[in-house]
Amino acid sequence: MAQKDDKYTYRVTWSDDDDEYVGLCAEFPSLSWLAVTQEKALKGIRKLVADVVSDMVENGESIPEPFASKRYSGKFMVRVPPDVHRKLAIQAAEAGVSLNRIASSKLSQ
Repeated sequence: MAQKDDKYTYRVTWSDDDDEYVGLCAEFPSLSWLAVTQEKALKGIRKLVADVVSDMVENGESIPEPFASKRYSGKFMVRVPPDVHRKLAIQAAEAGVSLNRIASSKLSQ
């Protein structure tokens, strides 16, 4: 049974290769669960994550912090080719906004 305090990030998607739904957990990218319905795929991956977390706790391993619980500063560095940097700088100047504002706008789309 999945833990009540389970705050991990789950997704269920269709797998053409497997001809089934696949349940995934962003904090445990190596884990997946195949099932014939979306509901069973979600239930399966949640149970698998709960089992893995229990195993990790028993073995004294650190468990991943859920993305929902993490605090983000809103800052990160992105390297782009010089021509992209130039193009963004021109767009920012033409729009009368900062380069940061243009980049943030494009990333949020």
